[in-house]
Amino acid sequence: MYSLLLVLIYIAFVSLGLPDSLVGAGWPVMQWDLDVPVSFAGILTTVIALGTIVSSLASERVTRRFGAGVVTAVSVGLTAGALLGFSFSGSFWMLCLWAIPYGLGAGAVDAALNNYVALHYAARHMNWLHSFWGVGASISPFIMSYALTSGRGWSSAYLSVGLIQVALTVVLVVSLPLWGRVNRIAPPGSDVETDDLSKSGADASGRGAGGHVSLARAIRIPGVLLVLIAFLAYCAVESTAMLWASTYLVNHRGVAPGTAAAFASLFLLGITGGRFLAGFFADRVGDRQLIRGGFVTAGLGVVMIALPLDTDVSALVGLVVAGLGCAPIYPAIIHSTPVNFGRRNSQAIIGIQMAAAYTGTTLAPPLFGVLATWTGMWLFPWYLAVLVALGLLMSERLNRVVGRPHQAKVVEAFES
Repeated sequence: MYSLLLVLIYIAFVSLGLPDSLVGAGWPVMQWDLDVPVSFAGILTTVIALGTIVSSLASERVTRRFGAGVVTAVSVGLTAGALLGFSFSGSFWMLCLWAIPYGLGAGAVDAALNNYVALHYAARHMNWLHSFWGVGASISPFIMSYALTSGRGWSSAYLSVGLIQVALTVVLVVSLPLWGRVNRIAPPGSDVETDDLSKSGADASGRGAGGHVSLARAIRIPGVLLVLIAFLAYCAVESTAMLWASTYLVNHRGVAPGTAAAFASLFLLGITGGRFLAGFFADRVGDRQLIRGGFVTAGLGVVMIALPLDTDVSALVGLVVAGLGCAPIYPAIIHSTPVNFGRRNSQAIIGIQMAAAYTGTTLAPPLFGVLATWTGMWLFPWYLAVLVALGLLMSERLNRVVGRPHQAKVVEAFES
């Protein structure tokens, strides 16, 4: 049962990544068909982001009441319905309408699954699961490409991904009893205290056993604001690099567009591959070292991008190095949450972390675009460097806060 549920969670993480690249891959054609400006893609992604932020903040209350299994199944079903709605939309306002349930479903399932895995599975699985998200995000552009080149249109790509999500919803609904049974036995090699679930604040299905942890109460826990800033900074680095790396290489470094596009895509592949590799030593190294090493490696990559050399090799390799550095940071921050702030508080705090992540992802790239318009694309590596330094600084301060002798008593007071 343990292995079967883990396989389902892996598949769910692939499904989380599948829709994430569809808008970007299909927008050049979609905006022509819908007769809207190119800039309207920002409106659509903002609507989705607002939905994810709202549902992430509400995830603790919802998951505590219904359990992680039910929330996952319903949320995937919500995104499936939204994607099917996208496929039948003939106007931009309809896309915006369907973007609301898509955002709400994506945020809820992201927070619920991340907390469930952080509570019940080892660090290696958290890294591999987020690697599988990258697999999904890498597959969807090929689905869109096939739909466009075969003459079926962008709507068929959304229809295909929507039907995949419908099938997954059915599987998740059928598997709901597993969520209530699988963690009552200790899985081989697990470090989870499955015989004391009542102390974790959640039963085996992921449903909360204690009282509701409000947003205001969670933020008051020492160190929470630090981890939120660190998480926002990391996600800002990731989203800014994904959006602007190719433009920087072409406009500022004079790299050929084809070469720039290939190496910009390697940043995402570096994240995906890096998380897969990190899974093999995550349990031995520990979350703190993964976060510290990740920020330092990402910083090294940024320095390589910024070096004013006659050759562009350092900038191209720097993107790959930055991607590898970014790889373990997101999973390690999530996985360390129950340890740093208490298992009973983890769902609320992970929900807030997801909201901070989506905030950084939504605001950082357009902010860089505005700044680059005023100053020039040379700002790109320095912008990333500030964000990397901020993330490293906040994570190191967090380590000192949660390492204080009285921190355990403070967390226990908030859990009581």
